Amino acid sequence: MAYKTVNPYTNEVEHEYANSTAAEIEAALAAGHELYQQWRTGAGLAERKAVITRLGELLRERRTEMAELMTRDMGKLIGEAEGEVDLCASFCDYYVEKADEFLAPKPIYTTTGNAHILKQALGVLLAVEPWNFPFYQIARVFIPNFLVGNPMVLKDASNCPTSAQAFCDLVLEAGASKGSLTNLFVSYDQVSEIIADPRIAGVCLTGSERGGEAVAAEAGKHLKKSTMELGGNDAFIVLEDADLDKLAATVGFARLYNAGQVCTSSKRFIVPEGMKDQFVEMLKAAFSQVKMGDPLDRSTTLAPLSSKRAKEKLQKQVDKAIAGGATVAYGNEPVDLPGQFFMPTILTDLDQDSPIFNEELFGPVAEVYTYKTEAEAIAMANNSSYGLGNTVFGSNIQHAREVAAQIETGMSWINSAWASLAEIPFGGVKRSGYGRELSEFGFTEFVNHHLVYEPE
Repeated sequence: MAYKTVNPYTNEVEHEYANSTAAEIEAALAAGHELYQQWRTGAGLAERKAVITRLGELLRERRTEMAELMTRDMGKLIGEAEGEVDLCASFCDYYVEKADEFLAPKPIYTTTGNAHILKQALGVLLAVEPWNFPFYQIARVFIPNFLVGNPMVLKDASNCPTSAQAFCDLVLEAGASKGSLTNLFVSYDQVSEIIADPRIAGVCLTGSERGGEAVAAEAGKHLKKSTMELGGNDAFIVLEDADLDKLAATVGFARLYNAGQVCTSSKRFIVPEGMKDQFVEMLKAAFSQVKMGDPLDRSTTLAPLSSKRAKEKLQKQVDKAIAGGATVAYGNEPVDLPGQFFMPTILTDLDQDSPIFNEELFGPVAEVYTYKTEAEAIAMANNSSYGLGNTVFGSNIQHAREVAAQIETGMSWINSAWASLAEIPFGGVKRSGYGRELSEFGFTEFVNHHLVYEPE
């Protein structure tokens, strides 16, 4: 596996990295395990909180510098990259504030004696993370687990190695002990060897279904706990009473943020039959206003896709949809720019027999479906192997909540596109994975809930 930064705007190779050696992997595991032995019963929390506090300060101090690394790695807009750095800093604030509360022993009430649950570290974790949010994906697993006392080794995506290394370097600069978070440039075979190592206690992965299947199988083989976030094909259900002004202000962000390369971005827009034309015009208005160009230029509003491979895959999916009967209502034209740009595209005349209905299109392509009855809309949303996120748009909030409750998904948003905050859990069901990150749920995913019981 070649780890290198290929700037998706200039197509130039900016950095290349050699794969980690067996000796480097051993050193990372040994250092991490030594730290776990020190931390496993709760020692060092005050020092770890100080490290995370300083990490938050460094993120804010070097906001633009770190953002530029992400933009060069995978192409996202500089303003969006800065927002990602801000979000990571907010995770630092939240978890430092909540760590003592989340780690406090929990009493269990029983008439037979006294019992309580200790929350203790599990051991060294392996994090396998993707390219679309190079800092955020690391921060949301590392920060809570570091505070718990679980050291971490990181295998990041091969196309954003500079960002991954920069984040790990910041952690060390913040005062973390060597072995707290070690970035490794490893092959898939080496990943399997790391999972098999008895010093590894668990694995967290965000990525593709294929990657999740392989890593989850390897973790299961060795009886290691795992969490998986494997993408989505999120439905955006527009109800008959939707506030059209609010809807028009939301649809662009819902599909185009990060060039549409968001697991929880809305992919399938499910609208009433009588609203189809009006809704398509809303999408067109949003899509036609974008300015493609240098993602480091703050006037640019749509970045290139992360790689040539990503662009080619998305084009094949659009071509397949058209061959299956879809109509291009807007877009799907070549972009006369050097980078890996994909023109925002709207596909209509789709139904559940479309060859792309159950595929995740990772880019600025909106699929518009129509329904006659609300029950049909709910059934269409649920007719998916994925179950990550979902949006319901309607003026009657109570009714919108009732609709959301019927969707087979891990997260629902009312009158809003997707969101990610430190205090709310993130994760899905079905083939979107299992387990949760962020909030107290994410904090305690890799915790030993140690029962201490004293009978009377």
